[in-house]
Amino acid sequence: MHCPKCNKDNDKVIESRPNKDGTAIRRRRECLECGYRFTSYERVENRPIIVIKKDGSRQAFDIGKIERGIERCTEKLNIPQERIDETLRAIEDNVAAVSGSRNTITSREVGEETLRQLYALSPVAYVRFASVYRRFDNLEQFIKEIESLAKRD
Repeated sequence: MHCPKCNKDNDKVIESRPNKDGTAIRRRRECLECGYRFTSYERVENRPIIVIKKDGSRQAFDIGKIERGIERCTEKLNIPQERIDETLRAIEDNVAAVSGSRNTITSREVGEETLRQLYALSPVAYVRFASVYRRFDNLEQFIKEIESLAKRD
């Protein structure tokens, strides 16, 4: 750590303690060159998860986009908001686990994880979401998806 007064990087930590909300460590330091005392803070660096889209473009993961999609596909299904919130948390947790230390995930992986969680929430919501996500454009695609659901149960 460079001293703000003399710019030397020879210091010692006198005292360390967490800040009030526990999001940082406050360190009192003393420069061993000039004796100046100063404070530094240590915080966790949160790197955003990056989603790699089909076209190769990249954007930050946004659970809000998934939430809007889930709101649409669960509309009028009488699913408690708590269950929807649990589903969103599970999706977010699993996306973080899959992205790992590389902090990247494909949009396909995000979509498939969303479908897995929606199936557990409601098969009807699953089919609604799948129809948009997989771009169903005819009745046969709906029938195939519903038949595959019937085979799961």
